[in-house]
This record gives sequence, structure tokens and C-alpha cells, in this order.
Amino acid sequence: MKALVYTGVETLELREVPDPVAGPDLAVVRIESSGICGSDMHAYLGHDDRRPAPLVLGHEASGTTEDGRRVTINPLVTCGSCPACQSGRDNLCATRQIISMPPREGAFAKAVAIPQRNLFEIPDAMSFDQAALAEPIACGWHAVRLAIAAGGCGPALVIGGGPIGVGAALSLIAQGITDVTVIEPNATRRAYLVDRCDLNSVAPDTTLSATFGIVVEGVGYAATRAQASALCAPGGVIAHIGLGQAEGGLNIRRMTLQEIRFIGTYTYTATDFRDTVEAMSTGRLGALDWIEARPLSEGARAFADIRAGHVPAPKIILKP
Repeated sequence: MKALVYTGVETLELREVPDPVAGPDLAVVRIESSGICGSDMHAYLGHDDRRPAPLVLGHEASGTTEDGRRVTINPLVTCGSCPACQSGRDNLCATRQIISMPPREGAFAKAVAIPQRNLFEIPDAMSFDQAALAEPIACGWHAVRLAIAAGGCGPALVIGGGPIGVGAALSLIAQGITDVTVIEPNATRRAYLVDRCDLNSVAPDTTLSATFGIVVEGVGYAATRAQASALCAPGGVIAHIGLGQAEGGLNIRRMTLQEIRFIGTYTYTATDFRDTVEAMSTGRLGALDWIEARPLSEGARAFADIRAGHVPAPKIILKP
């Protein structure tokens, strides 16, 4: 089958690769839509040693099973039996794997193999492009759920207007916090968020006061962490999703004196993923139209365009 293969820094090639094979409790899904994630970009730029070349990237996907079911894919594969899995925190499974990271090839391909329990059926009214948004939105849904459970309340600030940030902003609104501001440096993207997503989006140099009871940090660089710790209100919660940079930025003194809680959040639980799909199906997460679709054959150009900042939509969907 054809697949888009990451072969080296800023290099992707459309190649023939072996077809995936079904097995005990292992389904083969024919991919209809697969989104480009920030982690795919990290790999493309050579910044993620967990994704060495050559590798098929892509883990935000939807498609059709061999028996004709329309599904979206939870790409996080867990054991189901360890203490983390048994306690409902399966995203912390010690043996977790994710498609697009060895040993599991990703979804920038005609098909992918995935355990049956990782498939969530979607309604006929939901397009495959919309369904591919379940994974990035679920990351935001999980972060918001944890922040609210830790005592966070509105108004809320989201740092980063990419797909994770947009998913977090929509999840905040869906979970009852309607006063949401999104910081986004790209002016074209900022206008898109305001006009297309009906979100309040501002530039990073906008003067804001430290009154945000929840701050979702969806970027993960020292500068954005510094911004998060400066703008979180006393007693507030920072939910940190971004993986851009490992160290730096947090004002630990202020966070200590103001009792600001910091929560690292990774992906989502199976329950979060299911709840996200349900919220998408019932319209609680909006029109889900903040995408640009391109053929998989143009995947290399799509990555280059994202790298150059030429894409206003938060999400590019590749179509095999």
C-alpha cells in the first residue's frame, strides 16, 4: 500500500509499504482522513527521538473497518490490566504505545492495524474529516477535565491556537467555562480563529492581567510557560499539554506564593476519548470545520507549508 514515510529531517516520501494484517482482536482500518499533529511536526523537524526515521507518522485518524463500520481511532494502545489501566488512568500505562511511534506504524497510509477496543463508531452525520479531530480535541478535553477537578474556574486562557489549543478552548466551553481567550502569534491564524471558530483570540503581546483561573499551556516552550505562570490567577490551575521544550519558564516563586497548581497532562483516558466523541456527535464542540483537506500525495508540501506558517486553519487533514 502507499504511505507517507518520514525518511529524515524535513523529508517525507510517498512509498510502498507492507499492508497491515488483522489478528486476534486486531482490526485493519482503511484510512479516510488523518490529521497532521504537532508531534508529527516535531518528528519532521528532527526534534523527537521517539520517532526515528524511517517511519510512517500520523495518529489522528478515522476510516472504515473491514466489516463496514465508520470509526475514529484512539491511537493510544494500553495493556488494560496494570494498576493505571485498572484505575481508569490508562493514559499512564507503563507499556503504552501509540501508532506513529515504534513499534507501531502510523496512519499517513491507506490502512492501519489497531486493537478493536480502540475503535469508536461515529454517526453517519459526522464526516471522516470531522472524526479525525477526535484525538487532538480529546487532549484538550482531558486537560480541561483535570483543571476543573483541581478547582480551576473561569475565565480561562489558552496559550497556542493550533489544534490542541482550539480543542482545549472548545472543551472549556463544552464543560461550562464560556469566558475563554486564546493567545496565538500568527495573525492569519488569529483571524481564522475569530471568524471561523468564534473564539476570542489575541496576540502574545496583548496586555492581559493575571485573572485567569485556568491556563491551558498548549505550546510547551520556556516563553509560553513563563506567560502561563505570570497570567494564572492566585489559586488558579495551569494545565500543561505542550511538548515543545523540556525545561525553563515557570515562575516557581510566584506559583508557590499564590498557590497556583500545575498539572502535567498527557493525551487522554479511554473515557475522555469516548466523552469527546459523544460531545462531537451532539454538537457541543461546534461545527468542527476548522480544517483544510489535502491529498496524502501532497503531504510533504503540507508539512512544509505548516513549517513556513502559511496555513491559517488549525488542522490539515491528509486524504489517502
